[in-house]
Amino acid sequence: MTVGQILSCSATFKRQSSTGRAELETDYVLFRGDFRVKLPFASVTAASARDGVLTLKSTEGVLTLAIGAKAEKWAAAITSPKSRIDKIGVKPGQRVSALGVSDRAFVDELNAAGADVSERVRKDSDAIFIAVESSADLRRIASLAKSLAPAGALWAIRRKGVADASEALTMAAGKAAGLVDVKVVRFSETHTAEKFVIPKSRR
Repeated sequence: MTVGQILSCSATFKRQSSTGRAELETDYVLFRGDFRVKLPFASVTAASARDGVLTLKSTEGVLTLAIGAKAEKWAAAITSPKSRIDKIGVKPGQRVSALGVSDRAFVDELNAAGADVSERVRKDSDAIFIAVESSADLRRIASLAKSLAPAGALWAIRRKGVADASEALTMAAGKAAGLVDVKVVRFSETHTAEKFVIPKSRR
């Protein structure tokens, strides 16, 4: 299931009905229409799908979303959400460089997943994670790209809402470094993770 997927649908909640958009995120479902409902996964006590309708029972009430063929997949994603490490795809034994990442829980997750983690950049890294908080951080991407293994990935952990480290500027920095962007993951409430790889023609 692709986190961040947005679907047009109709919804009901507490005797209200509306058409609008439903969004599946890392740890919540959001509906926007004539009314707005945000249900954290932690508040959902049951999730089921039938005839294209997703029914979410929660401590706040029952939300139904007529999202069609995706209903069963959304129910599964809500009841058994992937971890952050699963979504990023770090495997045991991979050589990982985590640079300036202030989220210590993430570093712990990398270690728990069996990765070989260093907080200094190393040659032939299977994954490089760099904290992007400013334009100065973006300028480091070109030099860091040289330390990637051929099939490795550079992840820019970008703080949301920083003008000089925006999504567009981050994408441009990756392209200038000779990389291509292939994936975006919601990293946390405050950060987004953007994945860059070496083009296959250059590996």
